[in-house]
Amino acid sequence: MIPAPVEYTRAGSAEEAISLLTEHGDEAKLLAGGHSLLPMMKLRLATPAQLIDVGRLDELRYINADNGEVAIGALTRHTELEHSDVLADACPLLKHVASLVGDPSVRHRGTLGGTLAHADPASDLPAAVLALGGTLVAQGPNGRREIAATDFFASYFESVLAADELLVEVRVPSGGGGWNYQKFNRRAQDWAIVGVAVADGGKGIALVNMGATPLRATAVEAALAGGASAAEAAAVAAEGTSPVEDGNADATYRKHLARVLTERALNAAG
Repeated sequence: MIPAPVEYTRAGSAEEAISLLTEHGDEAKLLAGGHSLLPMMKLRLATPAQLIDVGRLDELRYINADNGEVAIGALTRHTELEHSDVLADACPLLKHVASLVGDPSVRHRGTLGGTLAHADPASDLPAAVLALGGTLVAQGPNGRREIAATDFFASYFESVLAADELLVEVRVPSGGGGWNYQKFNRRAQDWAIVGVAVADGGKGIALVNMGATPLRATAVEAALAGGASAAEAAAVAAEGTSPVEDGNADATYRKHLARVLTERALNAAG
């Protein structure tokens, strides 16, 4: 199918992008890597009147470690995360998870901010940022605001970003304890049927494709904090989840996978 007619503007700065968002409101969509938006436009599941291309805003492409955290520009590409020496030292979980996203062509175009703003519960990186206790920085016409990752995801493909806001930065703590990411899928490049991200030795655990948003496995975190073993804590991994049923798995199987993968991730994280 051919996309509906759309106006296209390449923004020269973050401020110009925000001005265009303010001008066009809900009729506008931001274009970064385009791997999520363009297929939806081809199917006419998304029909914006105005496309605002922010893909060349190098001011939002960086990875810096300072004062116990890593600041990452929202337009940093997955391949830059995958090969970052900064992340190798300060936040290896994010580096590793980025290496599992799609194939090389996807990783060379896809951006961290675009992935988070798209808010797909089956996506890898949102769960990693959630497990790490990350903070997302949005910029709008009235300035910047910080949003905890636990408050950012609203529902299927929905975040709390306002129509005139641009995601500009992601911050995650550096250091921490053991980490691991377990992803179950049928083919190497597929979306996760279920995934589990463990950060800081189990203090942060997030589930992929177990609800309408990426989910913190709070029952598991509480069990571990109370002295439970990895097996005991993993047994409650499906509590509070509402996994979708589709051609890959029903809800019962996804809950089983969540328990199995959580135990594996906890054991591997040490």
